[in-house]
Amino acid sequence: MTSLMLAAAFFVGIHVCISGTPLRAAIVGRIGEQPFRGLFSLLSLVGIVWLSRAYARAPLVELWGHVGALKPLALIVIFVACQFVAIGLTTPSPTAVGGESRLDSTEPAQGILRVTRHPFLWGVAIWAAMHLLLNGDAASAVLFGALLLLAVVGPPSIDAKRRRAFGQRWDRFAQVTSNLPFAAIADKRNSFKPSELGAWRIGVGVALYAIFLFSHRWLFGVSPLP
Repeated sequence: MTSLMLAAAFFVGIHVCISGTPLRAAIVGRIGEQPFRGLFSLLSLVGIVWLSRAYARAPLVELWGHVGALKPLALIVIFVACQFVAIGLTTPSPTAVGGESRLDSTEPAQGILRVTRHPFLWGVAIWAAMHLLLNGDAASAVLFGALLLLAVVGPPSIDAKRRRAFGQRWDRFAQVTSNLPFAAIADKRNSFKPSELGAWRIGVGVALYAIFLFSHRWLFGVSPLP
């Protein structure tokens, strides 16, 4: 459990304390942008592997216990999370590294970006929150709680970093989008256009969901089916 807590602190810490902070700028100033990206990716990979191994070896300490009654709901919620993750990762976005040119588009927010500026992180947040509620043990609380925390604090940090870097170009994009899903649409600053999501992106989300659904028992020893 100690190793898991340290792994969670390391993974969250490198994102909260380095990415999107003045420390990042200082490191980039010394070693350059590309070396920094490579180093940060390596540290993130180390964190993920450490988290995974520590979680697998952590003792079972029940808190509120496994909530089997949530499994039918979880099947729906995780499907939505997979769609946010898959469509978010495959949609060009100004929030992604190298996607800055989208800020100059006539319509910078299209597809899933009309729903939220940060679809991938919202997918992770939904996935982590559902697993946190469903599992109900200490190790799961540490793992999924850490991922949920990172997915929640990530968007404001990214927004602030992009605003500092791109100023009015970013503001133009932010004015027609929202962090909270569907908030910009509810405020009539944007409109939902399902046709822009892309059938193939939705298909990727379905495939991702199917892979996790049918390999879950083999990978994690527990069936997600009721």
